[in-house]
Amino acid sequence: MKRLKIAVIALFTLVTVSNVNAQDENNPWAVGFGVNSVDFIHSKISDSEHFKDLFGDVNDWNVLPSISRIYGEKYLDKGFSLQLAGSLNKIETLLTEDDSDLLYWSLDAGVKYDLNNLVGQTGWFDPYVHLGGSYVSVDSEGEGMLTFGAGFNTWFNDNLGLNFHSGAKHGFADKVQKHWQHSLGLVIKFGGNDTDGDGVYDKDDACPEVAGLKEFNGCPDADGDGVKDSDDACPNVAGLAAMNGCPDADGDGVADKDDMCPNSKGTKANKGCPDSDGDGVVDKDDKCASVAGPVANSGCPWPDSDGDGVLDKDDKCPTVAGVASQGGCPEPVITKKDIEVLNFTAKSILFNSGRSTFKPGVTTQLDAIVAIMNKNSKATFAIGGHTDSSGAAATNLRLSEKRAISVRDYLVNNGIATTRLEAKGFGEGFPVDSNTTRAGKANNRRVEIKVTN
Repeated sequence: MKRLKIAVIALFTLVTVSNVNAQDENNPWAVGFGVNSVDFIHSKISDSEHFKDLFGDVNDWNVLPSISRIYGEKYLDKGFSLQLAGSLNKIETLLTEDDSDLLYWSLDAGVKYDLNNLVGQTGWFDPYVHLGGSYVSVDSEGEGMLTFGAGFNTWFNDNLGLNFHSGAKHGFADKVQKHWQHSLGLVIKFGGNDTDGDGVYDKDDACPEVAGLKEFNGCPDADGDGVKDSDDACPNVAGLAAMNGCPDADGDGVADKDDMCPNSKGTKANKGCPDSDGDGVVDKDDKCASVAGPVANSGCPWPDSDGDGVLDKDDKCPTVAGVASQGGCPEPVITKKDIEVLNFTAKSILFNSGRSTFKPGVTTQLDAIVAIMNKNSKATFAIGGHTDSSGAAATNLRLSEKRAISVRDYLVNNGIATTRLEAKGFGEGFPVDSNTTRAGKANNRRVEIKVTN
């Protein structure tokens, strides 16, 4: 009996460090077995003193040192359970120690209520109260008795725990003396619904039809990367939590499934591809990956074949050095305006009839031509002499050549280099007007000066 009292005290200590997993719809069935003690209440003490005798002198506790109480119970709803129990004992003490030798047995039926439904899960203690009826027999005398009391379970795991149960039994026919009955034993709960068999009951299983893991509330993690499948963007390939469960082989912060270059470390802006020269063209598309160039030229710099500072794409003369103002072409040797002045002035060069000598005042026009040629020192010129159709063609050819030479000689005598000038007569072969009128013939008798470079 002293051992039972020590066990009860030890049990109270145990519950302070145990986890609680109360019986509920997930574990609707429970069975238990253990030892019980019966402590008869002296008939002479008042009801107010009954509880003083609850854990009083253990010498009047009657204990059968074997499994002497078994029970089964079914969870009903909202914390209520129905319990059926049977117990057996040997009564050796009624009033004083060893004053009896009686057989005790009882059949109990009652309802338990889990107090955690009132106060909330304590996290360490699963107490209950009970109320019911018993049929108790002592020395072949039996009667129905009211039983009530309290107890608690403390669990080692989800299914196995220790149970302590204490209750008072009061009869109505005075055939069995009222008494306390305490029990200590093991309790096993079972019978919850676990459709997918993953150890997580359906009530708490976020994926009740697919086997999963407890840490994910019963949901699976197919690739074992610590990210449950429902949150895993790559459920069949182990990856990183930071990548929503997807791998990042090159470690550039872009998941492989979104990485255009999964084996080369790049940037998010380039969808995981590198751009070594920083020109906005990723290396795999860059024909000049180590030299910055425009996208329009596949990442290569535009060439400047003639080295004139005008890129070939903009150079109208890509193989000849020029200037930007001329679109990459060389500067003209003479301006358009000067050519217009030159052509107009040349028409004013008049000769004496049938001769190659100038009429008075022509030198003014010739000096103006000298000035234009000096201004455009790189230009070269062709001086062409022309006549009308009057006279023999051979005569006209010789006359036109002499007149062209006369103009050339004047220009040379006034500082224009001979190498820049060419003189040639064309006779009557290239008229610019009709030779049937006096005005037309006058227009055909002319000197033309053209730029040849």
